[in-house]
Amino acid sequence: METRDYYKRTLRDLRISVTDRCNFRCRYCMPEEIFGREYPFLARDHLLSVDETVRLAGIFAGLGVQKMRITGGEPILRKELPEIIAGIAGIKEVKDIALTTNGSLLAGQAGKLREAGLMRVAVSLDALDDEIFMRMNGGKSRVKKVLEGIDAAAEAGLKVKVNMVVQKGVNEHALLPMVRYFREKGHILRMIEYMDVGNTNGWDWKQVISKKEMLERIGAEFPLEPVEPNYPGEVASRFRFLDGKGEIGIISSVSDAFCSTCTRGRLSADGMLYTCLFATKGHDLRTLLRSDASDEEIALQITDIWEQRHDRYSLEREAAREERSGQAKVEMSRIGG
Repeated sequence: METRDYYKRTLRDLRISVTDRCNFRCRYCMPEEIFGREYPFLARDHLLSVDETVRLAGIFAGLGVQKMRITGGEPILRKELPEIIAGIAGIKEVKDIALTTNGSLLAGQAGKLREAGLMRVAVSLDALDDEIFMRMNGGKSRVKKVLEGIDAAAEAGLKVKVNMVVQKGVNEHALLPMVRYFREKGHILRMIEYMDVGNTNGWDWKQVISKKEMLERIGAEFPLEPVEPNYPGEVASRFRFLDGKGEIGIISSVSDAFCSTCTRGRLSADGMLYTCLFATKGHDLRTLLRSDASDEEIALQITDIWEQRHDRYSLEREAAREERSGQAKVEMSRIGG
C-alpha cells in the first residue's frame, strides 16, 4: 500500500525518536540552556513504551514504510534500544533499519545492536580536532571515543556513514581533514549544511557553507563526479572520487533543497507525528495508542495526516520564516535529524 501527500510524495521512510535526552550539548541541536533555563526533557511516562513504539512501527509499515531510522536525542541512552530494534526487525515489511548516534557510547553497544537486527549506523562527528569538536559538542566528549565507536560498528558488521555539520567560522577548516581520514578508512562522509532547525541555534545565512562551496573545496584536492541516487528521495547528493576510492555525500537542505522528493515522517519519543523537520506542530498518536483505538483506526488517522501534508519549508525558506514568525518549530532533539 502506498500513502501519498498533497504533492504525491509517498510515505516510505520513518524517523523514530526513542528519547529526547542527549549526553552532548551541540549548539546547532541541543544547547546547554534554552532561553536561560536548563533544557526541558520529557517525563518518563510521556515516552512511548517498547511495545507502543513497535506497534506504531508495524502500522506505518502497513502504510508503505520500508525504511526506519532510530534517532533521538542520543538513542543509545535508551536502555531498551535493543528491544525496540528487535521488535522492528520482526516486521516483515521493513527492509532497512538504521541508527543515528553521536557515537560516544557506540563501542560498547554495537555488537548487541547488530544482533538485535540493526543494519546501518550514521555517526555524527564534526571535526577530528579535539578542541573544535569539544567546542561544538559542549565539552562532552573527545574525538577518540567516537572513532572507537565507528571502528566497533564496522567490526560488528554494521554499514557506517559519518555525518558532519559544516558551519562557517566554526569548523569549516576541518572539512578536508575529515574527507582525507574517512576516505582512507573506507566510510562515506556526508557533509550537512548548517540548518535553521529548532529555535535556539542562532542560525544565520552567513554561517552556511553551501553544497557548491563544499564541492569546490573538496574537488580541488580530490576530483569528483556526481553519482545517481540509490533510490528516489535519497537525502544526500552523491559524488564519487574520480580515482575510484569511495564517495561522499552532501545534504543541502538550505542551498539546494530536496523537499519535492521528501518521503520522511518523524515520530517523536512522546508519540507525536511530524511531517517535516521544520514543523511547528505535531499530531498526537500516543493518545490514540493508549485509548481503545484499533490498528486500523490509527492507520486511518496517519493516512489522513499524510494526505493533507503540504510541507515544503526548505524550498520556501524565506517566505516560510516570515510567515511563521513567532511560531516555535519543533526542536531537532525531539525528532532527530
